[in-house]
Amino acid sequence: MLRNCKFFTAKTAGFCFGVDRAVKIVYNMLDSRNKVVTLGPIIHNKNVVGDLEQKGVYAISGTNEATSDMTVVIRSHGVGQNVYDELSEIGADVVDATCPFVSRIHKIAKDRSQQGDVILIAGDKTHPEVVGISGHCVSEPFVFSDETELERIIVDNGLSDKAVAVISQTTFNTQIWQRCIETLADKLPNARVFDTICNATSERQREAQLLAKDSDIMIIVGGKHSSNTHKLAAVCEKYCPTHLIETADELHGIDFGSAEKIGISAGASTPAYIIKEVQQTMSEIMNTMEEFNLEAIDQSFQKIYTGKKVTGIITSVNNSEAMVDIGTKHTGIIPSSELSYDSSAKASDIVKKGDEVELIVLKISDKDGIVTLSKKQVDAVKGLEAVEKALEDGTVLKGTVTNVVKGGVILNANGVRVFVPASQATARRDDKLEELLKKEVEFKVLEVVAAKQRVVGSIRAVAKEARAAARTKFFETAQAGDAVKGTVKSITDYGVFVDLGGIDGLIRKPDLSWNRIKHPSDVVAVGDEIEVIIKEIDAENGKIALTYKKDNENPWNIFVENYAVDQVIDATIVSITSFGAFAQIINGVDGLIHISQIANTRVGNVAELLEVGQKVQVKITEIDTEKNRISLSMRALLPEEEAEEAAEEAPVAEEE
Repeated sequence: MLRNCKFFTAKTAGFCFGVDRAVKIVYNMLDSRNKVVTLGPIIHNKNVVGDLEQKGVYAISGTNEATSDMTVVIRSHGVGQNVYDELSEIGADVVDATCPFVSRIHKIAKDRSQQGDVILIAGDKTHPEVVGISGHCVSEPFVFSDETELERIIVDNGLSDKAVAVISQTTFNTQIWQRCIETLADKLPNARVFDTICNATSERQREAQLLAKDSDIMIIVGGKHSSNTHKLAAVCEKYCPTHLIETADELHGIDFGSAEKIGISAGASTPAYIIKEVQQTMSEIMNTMEEFNLEAIDQSFQKIYTGKKVTGIITSVNNSEAMVDIGTKHTGIIPSSELSYDSSAKASDIVKKGDEVELIVLKISDKDGIVTLSKKQVDAVKGLEAVEKALEDGTVLKGTVTNVVKGGVILNANGVRVFVPASQATARRDDKLEELLKKEVEFKVLEVVAAKQRVVGSIRAVAKEARAAARTKFFETAQAGDAVKGTVKSITDYGVFVDLGGIDGLIRKPDLSWNRIKHPSDVVAVGDEIEVIIKEIDAENGKIALTYKKDNENPWNIFVENYAVDQVIDATIVSITSFGAFAQIINGVDGLIHISQIANTRVGNVAELLEVGQKVQVKITEIDTEKNRISLSMRALLPEEEAEEAAEEAPVAEEE
């Protein structure tokens, strides 16, 4: 007896869902159908096949053996459309036991090829499953076994500029698939890639490998002609002695020697009752029930029902749905619409492979073996509890604006739909609701009707409190002369209002720029982030005067540093008056050309000699730094002879 020996059974040992479903379909028909046959062995296990033959069910190799009085069962591998057509012509009754995973691939292949996509299939082109998938394509697909063959197909057939859809055999090697994905990203970045690998095979091999590493002997239970069973044994024998058996009786011929740990796994075609027989026999051999893991093998048959809360592991994700393992033989699917209340969110944005998530069962299809699940309903329950508590405590919550509707906006706060009326949505009534869309906002809960899952919130309440706090802090700390940052909120003819974060300040038009401007919008625009200087603070009336002009940009200071009396410069006439003309020297600095300094003769009308925009040469005759005034002269630059002639002619003119 092996009293000190323990054995462990892999959780994933035994039937995969598709095989289990196909076998059950055949057994369930025995009393209700005549001449039941399977198109090929329903399973690679001689015990099951032998039992079915005793009950009158045998396998046929092709449609040429079928007759009109037969019930032909399509096995889990599936078949091409031509097989269905041939059986229909014969008049045979057809029962489809194709694995739902495989049927999903058939649909993808058919839909995408009908839309004109070139179909690429990862797998063994001679495998029945791949042959069946190919038979649902409108045009001939390309089959590849690894990344090297994939690249050759892309190059040889000029696929880089064509619409391409990529699918895989359900049992394709996940490591090779990942390398193929990398090749597709490089060579066909716009290809539609569908992750159709069933995780049952890879998970079974991974778990068996871990068990083999920690065991002295591995027992693999399955048919001698089962490909996946042989692969399972090959994985394990790298780490410890491995024995492939078909029945529990074969255990008696194995020398367990001094083994202390024995691992047991089984291929996808091994019925649960055979695994249990192996476990029972092992227990009898060891004369102990220690570590007798019937629970692990039975777990896959646990009951589920609509409304049940389950925990699952995400096995794959695409843009439209997530596949999840919930510990049963069912295929768990979470549509993107049941992942989040944000209708624009992709499934891959919300969950990733390996995530553990809590879910609610929405629908069970035993026929297809599919369970439809919801994550957002679980999130909503948790979120509603948090919302109710926030209402009691008056705490602030966060949510994302998902929709703008008539009368307000809709928030998603941890899976809870919150309605915010327009009157409570913005800090000011004239703010646009559309500007909130897709933004994360803070809000307070105003009302909760749990029975109707109705929640009403207020964004304005939080904004109002925040602005009040900011306003108080501002007046406590701010001083005239401080530089502060703000956002241009609105523009008027007389100035600009700036949001300083809870309080508004005004920049009057003269304080916007050192240069002449026609309108404040010439300088800033609504939404601009600007730095301003506080000119005055009136805390009692809550008013703040600001300036946007910077001392280091003062044009008068620039002028004084670069110009001097008697300097000759170029200037531009900017305005004309009855007593002279103003000429711009630099932006923001003008000088006066008095009427007496325009010419050597008496000038009656300045506009007859000068016009706005005219370029003139002048001499600086005076600079008054106290009054910021500059006197200019054109006359001082006239040639001396012209001045003398003008002087001689002047008395004559007086005598006349």
